Amino acid sequence: MRKTRLLLAAALATALVACADPAPPPAASVLPQGSTDIAETQARSADAHRFNIGQYEAVVLRDGEIRLPNDGSIVAQGVPKADADALLDAAGLPTDTLELNVQALLVRAGDRVVLFDTGAGDADFADAGRLQSSLQVAGVEAAEVTDILISHAHGDHVGGLLDGDGQPAFANATVRMTAPEWQALRDDAGMAALSTAIAPRVEAFAPGAEVLPGVTSVPVAGHTPGHTAYMIADGDARLLYIGDTAHHHVISVQRPRWTIQFDGDAPVAEDSREALLARIADENLMVSSPHFPYPGLGRIARRDDGFVYVPLE
Repeated sequence: MRKTRLLLAAALATALVACADPAPPPAASVLPQGSTDIAETQARSADAHRFNIGQYEAVVLRDGEIRLPNDGSIVAQGVPKADADALLDAAGLPTDTLELNVQALLVRAGDRVVLFDTGAGDADFADAGRLQSSLQVAGVEAAEVTDILISHAHGDHVGGLLDGDGQPAFANATVRMTAPEWQALRDDAGMAALSTAIAPRVEAFAPGAEVLPGVTSVPVAGHTPGHTAYMIADGDARLLYIGDTAHHHVISVQRPRWTIQFDGDAPVAEDSREALLARIADENLMVSSPHFPYPGLGRIARRDDGFVYVPLE
């Protein structure tokens, strides 16, 4: 798989450079009907961050981190290092290494327990694989998950679908992804074991479809053949899970047209990224990002002639 190979190479380069029933969750705050905001509860830990989307209870689940060299080869491909360094330095970030968090989103909506992406599992390219323990922290058993919504089939989003024995890690869950993404996954010889294991559980849908009550696919072209974001809505409360629309909370947002090597069709992905960031800012949407600093919740604001990520306080 292309992205997995790139991540493995990046991780190696960085290394060389460096030479009984679960207890019920705490009560969650509930937004008044008609509110457009997202309410947080006080329940926060290093691995499970609770909040609400309208009356839906939600938890961001930490899986781990990916560290990449800031050398113009991956996240800001072809960009002079001095330009990337200036952007990172202005944000108070290190200029040698880029850190991408890996996290999943869990939402309780009525009788459904919906997991958005599954993290990297035990992949060598990430310091990850904590999703199951984060579920335990959140008071959720894997068997409770009814639906898994995949943004796209790169390894850091589907790596947690299988357990250490190669069996489905969520015994009762239907796995949902766009039809083009499911086809691409089946066509990838490097993902044959995964596609075979999950095939009986997969239900593919058309890009842009309402996937579940309150959850709609928002196609974001260019990253993979069927990459999608998901709009989660309860009344007027909305949250957009952006998948890999943007990888880095500074570089991808402030310079959406800088090429990232993970994008299958970079020019299309750059157009999609810029357009979706504009929509998020103009509609004042709350976003959930699997790669922004944990818990990856915030907004996109317009600043000067571009955008900036504003994390939830």
